[in-house]
Amino acid sequence: MPLRHGGNQRFGYPVAAVVFAIGMAGTTLPTPLYGLYRERLGFSELMVTVVFAAYAVGVITVLLLAGNLSDVVGRRPVLLCALGLSAASALCFLFEGGVPMLLVGRVLSGFAAGLFSGTATATVLELAKPGQEARAGFAATAANMGGLGCGPLLAGLLAQYTPWPLSLPFLVHLALLAVAGVLTWLVPETVRTARTTRTDGTTGQGQRPLRSARRHPAALRVPPEVRGVFAPSAIAAFAGFALLGLFTAVAPSFVGQTLGVRNLAVSGAVVFTVFLGSTAGQSLTGRLGITRALPGGCLVLVAGLLLVGASLVVESLPLLVIGAVLGGTGQGLAFRAALTAVSAAAPPEHRGGTISAFFVIAYLGISLPVVGVGALTLWLGLRGAGLTFAGCVIVLAACVGRYVLRRPPTER
Repeated sequence: MPLRHGGNQRFGYPVAAVVFAIGMAGTTLPTPLYGLYRERLGFSELMVTVVFAAYAVGVITVLLLAGNLSDVVGRRPVLLCALGLSAASALCFLFEGGVPMLLVGRVLSGFAAGLFSGTATATVLELAKPGQEARAGFAATAANMGGLGCGPLLAGLLAQYTPWPLSLPFLVHLALLAVAGVLTWLVPETVRTARTTRTDGTTGQGQRPLRSARRHPAALRVPPEVRGVFAPSAIAAFAGFALLGLFTAVAPSFVGQTLGVRNLAVSGAVVFTVFLGSTAGQSLTGRLGITRALPGGCLVLVAGLLLVGASLVVESLPLLVIGAVLGGTGQGLAFRAALTAVSAAAPPEHRGGTISAFFVIAYLGISLPVVGVGALTLWLGLRGAGLTFAGCVIVLAACVGRYVLRRPPTER
């Protein structure tokens, strides 16, 4: 069961959030580099989206098979495992020898993200002291989106302005992962497990007796008391993550091929703007409250997608950036509201598994539509595929926004 406030509180939720951000940065690090790999290996835009989607397959696999593992064995061991998988992914890219190695690296990165998504979120929330819950909730979602945004920005800058565009980004990330490993070791454990139980029937640090512990993770499921909140929240996350998937997989190609901007730092910065918008949107969620932020975020997401679609028609980089910021803001509003509602409704003993189930739906949004876009580019071209994608997500987000306006989730 999750505990609160054990261990050294100097290493509380902000430190856990830093570890979360470093881990997630590695998952988007290759984003501005796909064009270089495409030139070197000679594959199509569809293969770019397939390589990208391999990451989502890894995420979903881990969430389905071990989404609540940290509820059983503890948060720290799972975080350390995720950091190790991130390092293995970076090594695959460093020693890249063709498309198979890229696919393996992306799958390993997906495994890491799958472990991070539920476990790191739960860790940040559980390390918050009384009165810090709202700030910890923002720290968790901001670390997730902020880390995802910093990955392409860092890689784009290093690839454009250093002599080792396909090596240095991953070497830098390996160094950051080493720092994250040290920080994870210092962060207190928030879950009681059989291994932490002492012979007198208590756990360390004055914790209460451990009544029981499962030896193996149970099947991932959503508790009945959460289902009413879970469905609209997860669908809103699906729509928002679809936008993130479009930018992390396809936007650099559009910037380079359609707009003729070959600067990798610019491509990375464009992707960064959507995650920057997401972080800004998350910062507003607490002020608006869940009941207003969830439908409001969906509507702002629709407005951002309309601008992204317009940028594809008129071939305008400024309009694309404005659409990215606005769409990201809507995604951030809806994502944090949805995650907060689901986390608050979940019983403590199932929180990690419930959050992981939430991320399964979200990562379906980041994978399936993006592969569809890649396939459509073969017939409609990059612009036509992007417009089709934008139209579909606009309809989905508008429907979810209308639904939660009528049946808003209950705030706790």
